[in-house]
Amino acid sequence: MSNSNTANLYIVSAPSGAGKTTLCRAVLDRLKCITYSVSYTTRKPRKGEHNGVDYNFITTKDFKKGIETGRWAEWAEVYGNYYGTSAEFLDNCLSSGNDILLDIDVQGAMQIIERYLDSITVFILPPSLDVLRSRLESRGADSKQSIVKRLAAAEKEMEKKDLYQHVIVNDNLSDAVSELIKIIEKYR
Repeated sequence: MSNSNTANLYIVSAPSGAGKTTLCRAVLDRLKCITYSVSYTTRKPRKGEHNGVDYNFITTKDFKKGIETGRWAEWAEVYGNYYGTSAEFLDNCLSSGNDILLDIDVQGAMQIIERYLDSITVFILPPSLDVLRSRLESRGADSKQSIVKRLAAAEKEMEKKDLYQHVIVNDNLSDAVSELIKIIEKYR
C-alpha cells in the first residue's frame, strides 16, 4: 500500500524486445506485495508461455464480445492479434488496496492513463536499435519481416517516452530492476 493508504497502478511500457516482461518478472520476484495484471490476448502462445501466467489466451470471438460489453480497461489490435487488460481486475485490486504492475504497450498505456489518472508510468528503452534488433532475432519467435515491422513500431513508440513520468534504459538487467524497484518504492 502507498503512504496515502491507496493503491498504486504502475504502468511499464517498452518497444517489443526491450525487456519489459523480463524486467517486470524480476521486480515481481523481489516485491511480493505488488500484483501483476496478466493481459488477455488472442495470439497463440509462444514456446514456454503458460495460460494465466504469461497471458490469458482467449478466442477472437470472446475478445470482441469483451469490447462490446466494456470488459477492457484498454485494448488494442497489434500485429493482427488483440490484447487487453481487464477493467474488473484492475478495479477490484485497487479498491482492495493492492498495488498493480501493468506491462503494456504505449497505446494501451494511454488508454489506462485516461481512466486511471493517478497511474505511475515508466518507459523502458533499449540501449540502441541495434541491440533491440539482436534481442528480437535471438528470441527466435518472429520472422525477418515481423522484426522489421517491430523495429519500425519501436521507433514510433520510443518517440512517446516523454509522455511517461520515468524512463529507464535497459542496458543492464540488474541495474534496470533496481531502478524500477526504487521508482515503485518511492510511491509506496
